Amino acid sequence: MNNEGVVATRGLSVAWARHGDEVRQAQRLRHAVFAGELGARLQTALPGHDVDRYDDFCEHLLVRDEETGEVIGTYRALTPSQARRAGSTYADSEFDLAPLAPLRSRMLELGRSCVHPQHRRGAVILALWGALAQFMAHNKLDTMIGCASIPLSPGGTAAAGVWNRLRRTHMAASPLRIAPRRPLPLPAERDLQHLDAEPPPLIQGYLRLGARVLGPPAWDPHFNSADLPLLVRLADLPPRYRRGLAAA
Repeated sequence: MNNEGVVATRGLSVAWARHGDEVRQAQRLRHAVFAGELGARLQTALPGHDVDRYDDFCEHLLVRDEETGEVIGTYRALTPSQARRAGSTYADSEFDLAPLAPLRSRMLELGRSCVHPQHRRGAVILALWGALAQFMAHNKLDTMIGCASIPLSPGGTAAAGVWNRLRRTHMAASPLRIAPRRPLPLPAERDLQHLDAEPPPLIQGYLRLGARVLGPPAWDPHFNSADLPLLVRLADLPPRYRRGLAAA
């Protein structure tokens, strides 16, 4: 595995966590965003930190404000070899991934993406995605999978509207479609087809990367969200995200 290197962009530095203290910084940011801002009911043994069993198997990507040194953005990445050590991916707990078996040896799982509310601008996301693309090239991986969360409004109609829109425009090929283990309760088809909602900004960003939707959303009761399964292939990334990959 090769995950070394620091990239500086417009007052930001991007690097992979090298030790436990840096992982804790990512977990504190995650807790502040998911629990403090979004109201998730996190099951964690370390107060003020979002910790789950997959963290020990993942690589953790950090974006820092160069002026303050504060971690303002993070992703975690689970490689195929580490997924085998863990016994599964996080997505396996929410979806039946059997249709993706042919891809798993080259598939990176992304998760726990978050950005500090005062830094939610394009530069942070671009920095994260650029580093992830380089990581994949270094490790000879060609596919990313992740669960993109949609906060649930009363009745869940916004999430249903997002699903109704994207199932018409961004579905993966039939052989790759997967089913949720805990499906999000959806309106009857005659009502669902009239719903429409704008996807959250992060999902819009994934779609600009060429993401395809793998199936209907799962319901995550702890985060009170609808989790939409997405897949991105490295070959489908727009050129600006793939710059420098040939030399990586």
